Amino acid sequence: MPFFPIVASIQRLHIPDGFLSLPMSIVCWLLSALLLALALRAAQATFEERLIPLAGIMAAFIFAGQMINFPVAGGTSGHLLGATLAAIMLGPWLGLLVMASVIGLQALLFQDGGLLVMGANFLVMGAVPVMVGYGLYRLVLNGSRRVKLLTAAFAAWLSILAAAFVTALMLGLSGTSSLRIAIPAMLGVHAFIGLGEALITGAALSFIMRTRPALLTDSDTSGSRGWIAAGAVVTLGVLLLAPLASSSPDGLESVAAQLGFMERAVEAPIDILPGYNIPALGEGGLSTILAGLVGAVVVAAAAVGLARLAGRGRQKNR
Repeated sequence: MPFFPIVASIQRLHIPDGFLSLPMSIVCWLLSALLLALALRAAQATFEERLIPLAGIMAAFIFAGQMINFPVAGGTSGHLLGATLAAIMLGPWLGLLVMASVIGLQALLFQDGGLLVMGANFLVMGAVPVMVGYGLYRLVLNGSRRVKLLTAAFAAWLSILAAAFVTALMLGLSGTSSLRIAIPAMLGVHAFIGLGEALITGAALSFIMRTRPALLTDSDTSGSRGWIAAGAVVTLGVLLLAPLASSSPDGLESVAAQLGFMERAVEAPIDILPGYNIPALGEGGLSTILAGLVGAVVVAAAAVGLARLAGRGRQKNR
């Protein structure tokens, strides 16, 4: 009997091609491109060398965390989004670039989210939760540790609801589902999923605040290499748990099945590491872990590359 139980595949977590109309997808691409350009420019203005490796580790951790679906009420599952955590750790602009790295590579390597709707996925999984989560958290930057943790947890929960609401708007405006039905359906299931986001975000920040609070400030971070290594170990540990992910449909899949538009989903034409598996090794178990490891390394490299690009841009502007 294998050490890791075999599962069909990691649940695909993002909006697939076919759920949104072509005009909506184009508008989302344009908005995403504009936001990414603004994020890169703003990241250059606030660039800190110390954040480059942290961006890579954060991207890898979020990627790994999103591979693990946890069960919630009604036979549905949820997963970490990580946008609020990334924004708190890295600032909103670099946090947006990290989320872009994760979402883009998930679509290109793992067919998790369609290529045509990649802009929409960036908006609902990156831009909206970063803005909502960080926007609320920054109000208590001078507060006590307890206030910060409670606010971060609530901000993470609220960011999930905001992302669900925007997704429902996209579905309604695309003619995929009635807004009157899609909005309460999406908010209802994601209110439970958001609780998991809040717990993970609060627990991660609590651990960092107790053991290495300098990572959250501009103060000296000597010895942070040890933290980078620790982050890599934690990410690897999360990847080892990936085969244990819940096989229940995620929030959007559940709503799509309930409202009758699941059949609109279109499979991505690219087939590199489908379903978070190495094709030659089959599905589940070791195949999922190795595919996740490849993804984590590539995503971390992409995030570091974007962070370095911001740094080079700042040097040119001096």
